[in-house]
Amino acid sequence: MTPRTILVADDHPLFRQALKLAIGRAAPDATVLEAGQLHEALEQAAAAPRLDLVTLDLRMPGADGFSGVAQLHAERPGTPILVVSSADAAEAAHRARAYGATGFVSKTAELAELERAVARALDGVADPLPEPTGDAPSDIATRIASLTPTELKVLTGVMAGKLNKQIAFQLSVSEATVKGHMTAILRKLGVLNRTQAVLAARTLDLAIED
Repeated sequence: MTPRTILVADDHPLFRQALKLAIGRAAPDATVLEAGQLHEALEQAAAAPRLDLVTLDLRMPGADGFSGVAQLHAERPGTPILVVSSADAAEAAHRARAYGATGFVSKTAELAELERAVARALDGVADPLPEPTGDAPSDIATRIASLTPTELKVLTGVMAGKLNKQIAFQLSVSEATVKGHMTAILRKLGVLNRTQAVLAARTLDLAIED
């Protein structure tokens, strides 16, 4: 059996060590990759031949809101994402799930609880969600989670105020290709124009870095 591969994405080295300890107990055969910033996590996710799980901190450098969840889910839609965060679970767990995460566990959890969360995520078992304290996330979040990696990069460019030709240059594609992706984005999000797409993403805390 091919050894499993798990990506630990967190900017705190000591907490990465704690997660690696929990992973070692839940999946002693696993190869563990590490990333301290979102762009490193995305690069590792794109390059890994096999990726069985990502543990992700919501507030690591390069990630705002739930952008890390959305981008990693777009990059590896078949890979479970376990959010490990100090954010309020009652609300964040629901939003993380809407963007593609499998589970949510607090950074204040004991090692045994982290181990159980890792094991459940590896088994593809979605955690039961706590009662939300605010409004439930809109289905726009689920629609954003359906975007491909390239479509999400185009949306990122639009949110940064870039023109189609600037996005095309950044992605090394033609302007016509960007327009095609934009058409698909509007259709998937159920909006009519670029402004509505940006407003929908920002309203749902999908703040992506420039």
